[in-house]
Amino acid sequence: MAPHELRRPFKRAAISDQQKRRELALLRQEQSRRDSQHHARCIASSILSLRQTPESPPEPSPAPETETEYRPEGLGGERERGEEESRDFDARRAWRLKGAEARQWFSRQLMLPEWMVDVPPRLSQDWYVFARPAGQRCFVVSSGGTTISRLRNGFLLHHFPSSLPSGARRKGSSGSMQSFCILDCIFHEPDQTYYVIDMVCWRGYSLYDCTAEFRFFWLNSKLEETGAFDPPSQYHRYRFTVVPIYNCDHTGLHAAYAGETPFIKDGLLFYNKHAHYQAGLTPLALVWKDESCSQYVLDTDSKGQVPAQQQVVLELQEDGKLSTSDDPPVIFGCLDQELRQKSGLQSGSLLRFSVSEGGMRYADGKLEMTDMQYIGKVNRARAFADSYSKVLFQHTARHSPLKIDFLVQSLSSSANDGGLR
Repeated sequence: MAPHELRRPFKRAAISDQQKRRELALLRQEQSRRDSQHHARCIASSILSLRQTPESPPEPSPAPETETEYRPEGLGGERERGEEESRDFDARRAWRLKGAEARQWFSRQLMLPEWMVDVPPRLSQDWYVFARPAGQRCFVVSSGGTTISRLRNGFLLHHFPSSLPSGARRKGSSGSMQSFCILDCIFHEPDQTYYVIDMVCWRGYSLYDCTAEFRFFWLNSKLEETGAFDPPSQYHRYRFTVVPIYNCDHTGLHAAYAGETPFIKDGLLFYNKHAHYQAGLTPLALVWKDESCSQYVLDTDSKGQVPAQQQVVLELQEDGKLSTSDDPPVIFGCLDQELRQKSGLQSGSLLRFSVSEGGMRYADGKLEMTDMQYIGKVNRARAFADSYSKVLFQHTARHSPLKIDFLVQSLSSSANDGGLR
C-alpha cells in the first residue's frame, strides 16, 4: 500500500445507514453518562440535605426487595437491557452458571463489530486501527484462583491457570482472591497465544463505561504488571500478548495493513476512540478485509470452498419471518408455513439460504427485495444469524468491493474535514 497523490478529497457514495446508527450510538452513550452524573448529584444533594435538616421519626421501611435470579432469555433482546446486564456484570455470579445457562449468558457478552460497508467520516481523527489475528474470539475471565475462556457461542474453550489477577492458586500469591479480570481476546492456535484486543474489567473495576481510548491505555499498562506476557509455565499455561493498536492515519493504516505480525492476519479492526464497551453488535467497531490481509474474504461452505452464489444465515421467527442478528433485526422475507411444517423447522432455528445473482436490491441503505433459495439448517454449534452489515459486505465484496485505496484516500478527505463535527 503506497502513499497516494490526491488532487481532491475522495468520496464514495454511502450504501447503508451505518453512519446514522453510529451517531445514534454515541448519543445514547452521552445520554447514559449524563443520567449517571445526574443520579450522582442527586445522591450527594440528598445527603447534604439530610445533614442540614433535623432528624424526623423514622418511617416504616418498605419490604425488602428480593434479588432477581438469573434466568436465560432468548437471543436478540433489547439493546438497552443488554447494556444494563453488561454494566452490572458479576464474574463470580456468572462463574456459578453451568451448561446451557452459562453458554447462553456468555454468548451475549462480547462486543461484536459490524462489517465496514461505508467509510466513517473523521476516520483519521476518531478511530483506531489494528490487524485482527486469525483465530477464535473469546472472553477470558480470571476469578477464584482459575481462568476460563469462552467462545462467541458461549462454549468453553480452555480452563487453565494464568498470571492474570486471581487467575491461579499458588503459594505466596498476593492480592484478593475475590478480585477478577475480564479480557476480550482472540486465541491464535498456531502459537497457542491469547491476543488481547480489549479490556472489560480489571481487578474488579469495570471498564464498560470507559472509552476505547482509556481501555486501550489500561490494556497496555496493566497487563504488563502481572506477568501475563511471560512464557508459559506451571501457573501460566498460555501466553498473553497485546495487538499493536494505531491511530488510523496514513502511517497507522499502513502499519496495520502491511506491517509484519507474529500472527496470521484475518482483516483489520477499526474502533471509535469514544466507544464504550457494548455487548452485542455495534457500528462503533468495524471489521474490514481484502485478499491481501485475510485468507477468507468471501464466506466459504462446509468444504472450505467459496460458493458460486452468496449464502446468508438467517433466524426463523415465530411468525415465519427470516431475520438477521441485529437489534432491531432486519427482515429478509418469510418462510412458507407448509415448508416449515414439512421440514420440522422451529422458531429460533438458524437457516442457510443462497442468494441468486442480482437477488438483493437496496435503496437508501435499506433492503428492498431479496430472491433466496432455502439450503438447510446450519451447524448446531453456531449461535447467531448473520448481521445485516455482513450480508451487505459480502454482497459488495462480490460486486463492488470497498478497497484499501478507498480507505487511504478517505483519510485525506477526513483530514481536510478535521475541524467539522
